[in-house]
Amino acid sequence: MNSTADTYPEKTCSIDRLVRHPRLVEAAIRGEKTEQRRDGIYAYPGETFELQSVPFICTALVRQRLGDMGEAGAKAEGYASLEAYRDLILAMHKGMSWNEDALVWLHRFRRADSA
Repeated sequence: MNSTADTYPEKTCSIDRLVRHPRLVEAAIRGEKTEQRRDGIYAYPGETFELQSVPFICTALVRQRLGDMGEAGAKAEGYASLEAYRDLILAMHKGMSWNEDALVWLHRFRRADSA
């Protein structure tokens, strides 16, 4: 195991599943989406992945409360507002409630072909 993986818990999913929705893939390619929150670890800092043949690199992995996300975080997720993000998450996960204390893994990334 490398030192990055030693710093974090074991991955729960493959890096190629980090950003899946076509609208969000397009937003990432345009540079409008630079974050993805998940309930597990999909990528370690320094790992690379591709979206439609465009290379990306994971730049950070941070444990965060949903309540700490804020408007800037929602925009970095590719949404117009925190309310729009919250509404979509709750629609996707029927029966889920928005728990501000719920912990998620924040994956930050950028295009690897940009400066």
